[in-house]
Amino acid sequence: MSDNENTKTTKNETQNPTASNKQPQKKMRSYTPGSSRPNSNLKDRQSGSSDKRRIYMKRKICRFCTDKSLKIDYKQSNILKRFTTEGGKIIPRRMSGNCSKHQRMLAGEIKRARFIALLPYVKQ
Repeated sequence: MSDNENTKTTKNETQNPTASNKQPQKKMRSYTPGSSRPNSNLKDRQSGSSDKRRIYMKRKICRFCTDKSLKIDYKQSNILKRFTTEGGKIIPRRMSGNCSKHQRMLAGEIKRARFIALLPYVKQ
């Protein structure tokens, strides 16, 4: 009888192999890129360690909004040079501190000055 039972179990195992090998699956934690990972340094965050301090940067103010006498013009290459890097790239708004309106105007005038050859496209 024991041989008979062994053959029956082997037949059942071959028919449905997953039935006998069920293991509990681990639940995967999902986190989106850019967010903090779950449980990373949880004790440090809860204790409120004083050695980590926030650094506050001074907010940059648009030069053209504060000083209305400054005009954005392609002929004033000395002003436009301040808003380009050595390599000739236009400095982004977050670095220069310009408002979006004046940054768009500035980019247009820099491109116009490049076309007329008052400013270089790239570093020579």
